[in-house]
Amino acid sequence: MVAKSDWHAFSVLVVDDEIGMQTILKKALSKQFGQVHTVGTIEDAEVIRQSHHLDLIILDINLPGQTGLEWQESIASDSRNYDVIFMTGYAELDTAIQALRLGAADFILKPFNLENMLQAIRRCMDRRLVERTNFALQREIEKSNPIEIIGNADKTLQLKQMVAQLAPSNAAVLIEGESGTGKELVARGLHQLSHRKGPFVPLNCGAIAPDLLESELFGHTSGAFTGAKKSREGLFRVANGGTLFLDEIGEMPIGMQSSLLRALEQKAIRPVGSEKEIPVDVRIVAATNRNLLEEVEKGNFRKDLFYRLNVLTVSLPTLRERKADLACLTEHFSHMIAKEMGLKPIHWAHEDIVAMAHYDWPGNIRELKNMIERCILLGKPPVEHWSGLQGNTPLHQDSVFDAAIEQKETECSCMPEMDVYPEQWTLKEVEKKHIIAVVDLHDGNKSAAARQLGVARKTLERKFKEWSEEIA
Repeated sequence: MVAKSDWHAFSVLVVDDEIGMQTILKKALSKQFGQVHTVGTIEDAEVIRQSHHLDLIILDINLPGQTGLEWQESIASDSRNYDVIFMTGYAELDTAIQALRLGAADFILKPFNLENMLQAIRRCMDRRLVERTNFALQREIEKSNPIEIIGNADKTLQLKQMVAQLAPSNAAVLIEGESGTGKELVARGLHQLSHRKGPFVPLNCGAIAPDLLESELFGHTSGAFTGAKKSREGLFRVANGGTLFLDEIGEMPIGMQSSLLRALEQKAIRPVGSEKEIPVDVRIVAATNRNLLEEVEKGNFRKDLFYRLNVLTVSLPTLRERKADLACLTEHFSHMIAKEMGLKPIHWAHEDIVAMAHYDWPGNIRELKNMIERCILLGKPPVEHWSGLQGNTPLHQDSVFDAAIEQKETECSCMPEMDVYPEQWTLKEVEKKHIIAVVDLHDGNKSAAARQLGVARKTLERKFKEWSEEIA
C-alpha cells in the first residue's frame, strides 16, 4: 500500500452513478489522497472539473445521459493535466480502443478487486510524482553536483558546521546576509543534508509580479482569473515532501504575507479559485538581505510571520570577512568557468591574487565570480582589470597576504609555483617569514594559522618564543 505522504497532495474525482461504488472508492482513497470528490453524473463532474485542480479521474463509461467517453471526447481539446481511469461492466473491444484513443491511463472491468484498482492508481500517481520531480529539477542549477561551501576561513568553517547541524530538522530556517553571499547555496546545502525525499524548489519573491505570486505559490483552478484556461499546481505542491526556498522574502507584499502565514500554520494551501484546502508537507527556507526586524518596526513585514520563519537563523559572512578564502574561491570559479568555456584551467599570477585581497568586494562572492568570468572572456588578468577601471592597481607590496598567497603547500593554492624568497635566505628564514605571514593572514589567530599550516598550535607558540628570545 502506498504511504499517505506520497499521495496526500493529490486530488481525485470518482464519477459513478452507483452510490455503493462511490462509497467504497471514497473510503479507500481518502486514506491516501488529500481530496476525494464523488459524483454520479457528468453534469456534476464538469462542475468539479471546472472549479478544482484534479490529478486523477476515475470514470464510469456507462452513465445516465452523457456517457463517460462522450464527456472526455468533448473536453479533449482542453489541455487537461490529469489522468483518467475508465471503468465499465461491458468488456467490448471497440469501447476499450476508444478509451485508449482518448488518452485513458487504464481500463478496469467491473466487478473488480479493489487491489487491482489501487495498482492502476499507483501507476498513475508514480508517473505524476516523477513529473513533479522533473519539473523541480529543471528549475535547479547543477542539481546533480554535491553542494560544497568553498573555503577554510574560521567563519566559513563555522557556517559549514551550522548547516550540518540544522539540516536534519524540519523547522523553518531564515538565512540572512548581504546580496551575493551565497544564500541559495546554503539553502541547497540544508536540503541536500536533510532527510527529505522531495525536491528543492527555489522562488525569488522579488522577481514575481505581486498579483501572480499567490498563484505561483498555491496554484489556481481553471477559470480562477482572466487567462487561467487550465488548472495549475503551485510550487508548494511541486515541493511536497521537500524544501521550498523563498529568496528575498522581504520583498513579499504585506497582503501575501498573511496567506503564507496561514499556509505555514495550517500546513495546507488553498489554490486560487478553490474552496478547499490541500495538505502539504514542505519545509520552508527563507532568505533576505534586509533587516527584517527593522522592516517589522516600519510595518513592511508581519511580526507573526517573522517569528514563524525565524525558528532557526543562519547569518552569512561577507567576502571581506573571509578573505582567507579568496585563493580557494578564485581557483574554484576559474576552473569551473574555464571548463564551461572549453578552455584550459586558468592560473592567475601572484599580483592578481594580492590585488583581490585589497578589495572589499561589496558584491561579495557573486561579484568575485562575475569578475573572474569577465577577465577570462576578455583575456585580461584582475590587475589589468582594476588598472583599467581606476588608473592604478590596489596592489601593496607589503601586504600581509603577500607571503601567504605565495606559499606552495596551501590547500587552496591556485597559481603556479614561484621563487618568492631571495636565494641567499636560509630555510629557517623562509620558514619564519612564511609562518608570520600566515598568522597575519588570520589576523593573529594562531589556532587558525596552525590548522592551515598543518601543525599544532603549541608548535607555533614555541616558534614565536624562540624568535622573541633571538631578538632579546
